[in-house]
Amino acid sequence: MSKRNNWEHKQSARERLRAERDRQAKKEKTRRQLLVGGAVVAVLAVVGGIAVAATQLGGDDATDASWKAAKDKTLVKPAHTGGDKGLEVVVGKQDAKHTLEIYQDMRCPVCSVFEQNVGDTVDKDVKDGKYKVAYHIGTFLDRNPAIKGNGSKNALSALGAALNVGPDAFAAYNKALYAKANHPDETKDTFAKDDVLLKIAQQVPALKDNADFEKNVKDGTFDKWALEMSDAFDDAKDVTGTPTIKLDGQKLTVDTPNGKGAPMVAEQFNTAVGQILK
Repeated sequence: MSKRNNWEHKQSARERLRAERDRQAKKEKTRRQLLVGGAVVAVLAVVGGIAVAATQLGGDDATDASWKAAKDKTLVKPAHTGGDKGLEVVVGKQDAKHTLEIYQDMRCPVCSVFEQNVGDTVDKDVKDGKYKVAYHIGTFLDRNPAIKGNGSKNALSALGAALNVGPDAFAAYNKALYAKANHPDETKDTFAKDDVLLKIAQQVPALKDNADFEKNVKDGTFDKWALEMSDAFDDAKDVTGTPTIKLDGQKLTVDTPNGKGAPMVAEQFNTAVGQILK
């Protein structure tokens, strides 16, 4: 009897130790995610702030002949959009009671971190009908003097081509562009190259070997639309950086070393959403 009790005591101790190790491991994982997200936010805080400020003061968005020409094109709206200019991009159940708004720039590394850490949570919530998602996409990083380019605009135009295929294709392509393996450093204008965007699209079943999608990307069918989307983004005066996340008009924020910022891990995001929907 004493031997059995001694064994049970040791077994219980081992189980408690294992449970504590699991708890600490989970805590450490969350801490690392916060550090990564916070570090990226800290690095981009100045760059992003300057870029958005420059955008709102008004700058020349067209940095080469093709984008200058795009301003004078006839507007072609992707299918599955709303509004006079097709600038309402909504994914999810249209009758969902709540709306999550995501403000992003396709070259933004912090947006990439958000999608990698929180994207699956958003996808599940949309599928469950908790809210629908309205996308607002800017191109202010293209206008930052230090990293000036066309990647944000070109990726946004390609997203328009994906949206023309369908909302699910748009959402999947957005996720693929922000994936760790695909997203470039914001100082590199990689997304300005059509062949890069088309290669990433091969990872999305609805876009793989899709001739219409490929033609629209190469032809710049939705370049004018991308510029209009960017202008609409600039009009959001309370958006000073990306990502900015709103739920029913209220910003989702958490405390960071640099002040308030968007939730960058799922636990933070769920808490912020719960506080508004409670």
